[in-house]
Amino acid sequence: MSIQINLMFWTLVIFLVLFWILRKYAFPAILSSVEAREKALEEAIDSAKRDREEAARLLAEHRTQIEGARDDAQKLIAEARAVAEKMRGDLLEKTRQDQQEMIERARREIQVERDKAIAQLRREAVELAIAGASKVIEQNLDSADNRKLVETFLSSLETQPSDAR
Repeated sequence: MSIQINLMFWTLVIFLVLFWILRKYAFPAILSSVEAREKALEEAIDSAKRDREEAARLLAEHRTQIEGARDDAQKLIAEARAVAEKMRGDLLEKTRQDQQEMIERARREIQVERDKAIAQLRREAVELAIAGASKVIEQNLDSADNRKLVETFLSSLETQPSDAR
C-alpha cells in the first residue's frame, strides 16, 4: 500500500465539490423532506392524542347518557308500577261499589218481594177471615159452638202455612 498524493488530492477535490453540490442542492431538499416527515409524524401523534382525548370524552358522555337512560327507564318502570297499582286500586274500588250496588239492589228486591208476600198474606188472611166468618154465620150456632168452630178454623190455618213452607 503506497500513498499516492495525486489520487488523494483529486479524491479530496471531488469530495469537496460533491459535498458543496450536495449541501447546496440535495441536503436542503433532503432536510426539508425529513423535517416535513418529522412534522407530519408530530402532527399525526398530536392528532392521535386529540382523537384519543375526544374518544375518552365521548365515552364518558355516552356513559353519562346510558346512566341517564337507565335512570329514565327506572323512573318509567316506577311510574308504570304506580299507574298499575292505581288502576288496580280503582278496579278494586269499582268492584266493591258494584258489589255494594248489587247487594243494595238485591235488598230492595227482597224488600219489595217481602212486601208483596205480606200483602198477599194479608189478602189471604182477609179472605180466610171472611170465609171463616161466613161459616160461623151459616151454621149460626151458640157461642160455645162458634168458639169451637173458630178454634178449629184457626188450627187449620196454623197447619196450612207450615205445610206450604
